Amino acid sequence: MRILLIHPNYHSGGAEIAGNWPPAWAAYLAGSLKGAGYTDIRFIDAMTNNLTDEQLRALLAAERPDIIGATAITPSIYKAERALQIAKELHPNAVTILGGIHATFMYQQVLSEAPWIDVIVRGEGEEILLELVKCIEAGAWPADRHAIKGLAFSENDAEGTRIVATAAAPTVKDLDAISPDWGILEWDQYKYIPLNARVAIPNMARGCPFTCSFCSQWKFWRDYRVRDPKKVVDEIETLFERHDVRFFILADEEPTINRKKFIQFCEELIARGLNEKVSWGINTRVTDILRDADYLALYRRAGLLHVSLGTEAAAQMKLDRFNKETKVSDNKRAIQLLREAGIVVEAQFIVGLENETAETLEETYQMALDWKPDLANWSMYTPWPFTQLFQELSNKIEIFDFEKYNFVTPIMRPEAMDRAELLDRVMNNYRRFYLRKALFSYPWSGTGQRRRYLLGCLKAFLKSGFERKFYDLGKVGYWGPQSKKKVNFHFDESRQPAPAQTADWAASADRSRKAKPQAPTMTACGSEHRADAPVAHDHQHS
Repeated sequence: MRILLIHPNYHSGGAEIAGNWPPAWAAYLAGSLKGAGYTDIRFIDAMTNNLTDEQLRALLAAERPDIIGATAITPSIYKAERALQIAKELHPNAVTILGGIHATFMYQQVLSEAPWIDVIVRGEGEEILLELVKCIEAGAWPADRHAIKGLAFSENDAEGTRIVATAAAPTVKDLDAISPDWGILEWDQYKYIPLNARVAIPNMARGCPFTCSFCSQWKFWRDYRVRDPKKVVDEIETLFERHDVRFFILADEEPTINRKKFIQFCEELIARGLNEKVSWGINTRVTDILRDADYLALYRRAGLLHVSLGTEAAAQMKLDRFNKETKVSDNKRAIQLLREAGIVVEAQFIVGLENETAETLEETYQMALDWKPDLANWSMYTPWPFTQLFQELSNKIEIFDFEKYNFVTPIMRPEAMDRAELLDRVMNNYRRFYLRKALFSYPWSGTGQRRRYLLGCLKAFLKSGFERKFYDLGKVGYWGPQSKKKVNFHFDESRQPAPAQTADWAASADRSRKAKPQAPTMTACGSEHRADAPVAHDHQHS
């Protein structure tokens, strides 16, 4: 039984400007399959190797797979569909499988527009995929497919073709039983530019107990589960010793939620001496930093170098709208605490909702100056089609070309400006912020690791800017304020969405959301977080 996994070739000019990120989903799925005895597994990383359709076709032609799987976040869905189409043309008898968050919720649309996909894995992939592979190996596919939970597929009956979804499968309860096969990846390709080091994205927890209206993490993972910190450090030790990984980012939306386990994780890194060999970063909430003020020195000693904070918005009403449960004043204090602990801090601003104005964009810039983060990131609001906020704003969303749902393309059109002006003003914020940092901050940030890291981040920005990859500027034709009238985002306006299929997707977080009063829906700037998972898993860093 030969299994072939494909990481589709999608690029956005977003977080990937910092380097090439290893597709963790392939390692977690391969580890689960190999643990059950399925060792004949191939992996093609079309994204990192920037493979054309012709190059992918040539590689696929040399294989003889029985099963071909791919994963997709929303912006990579068309690339994933195309990869599986090429695979099906070459290997018509192989079973083609797609997983990931987009296919999980939008399976009706995916199966309708890509009939060459035999089956969709809905949710966490490790246990569902294993059961599916066993079914195929036993010759019971497709006869017994209705008995497997967590699938969606098309079938023909007397009335024609219909799309079927089996009941949602349980979430993976024993995360510690999953042993990823990191050896399946091409480690010489995964470099983090700021440190010129190999990078990994291990997983400490899945899910999130918070229910931000713009986010899909809590919807996809459904319940919050944390691994044994020692098991996570075992994984990091393996990554360092076998693959020379010197920097990692925890894939979790918020690894500090369970403070006790996060502290155990830090203490274990220190006890093994890994804190002297490997640096790392996290995304987390402002409230956790305020809560953990007395532990930040420990976190830094454990090797924590970079914290990206979900500050999201500069105005309180914006935070309220997105159920952020934080205050604007908290953001400044959290940033101050991190800087005092010697940790590089990045502030995330989400822009581009329907009522964005020149004034609100300027407000985010002034907030960045006042808060003094080391790094700032302005991301375009990206309305995942399976979130609450998408439904609330549905009458104001005009673009359904999911390939552009990438945090750098203005999906929403503000009432007070066109998309090109929005892009130009965001670029103006970037130019002013990083020019000040380059001239007056980074060169004078001491002589240690923190200074080297910040200068490395500046190098990554400059490199992507010179190559016209940052924010997809080269593709849209933006060369500065003088080019605003010539900007073209190349939207495919013929694409229209099907409804998200979430009726059977029971989530404890969803129930808790319904049980408590909703925050007021006022004017605001929005946000989007990253959700992807094994075939389905991988922070949307790319």
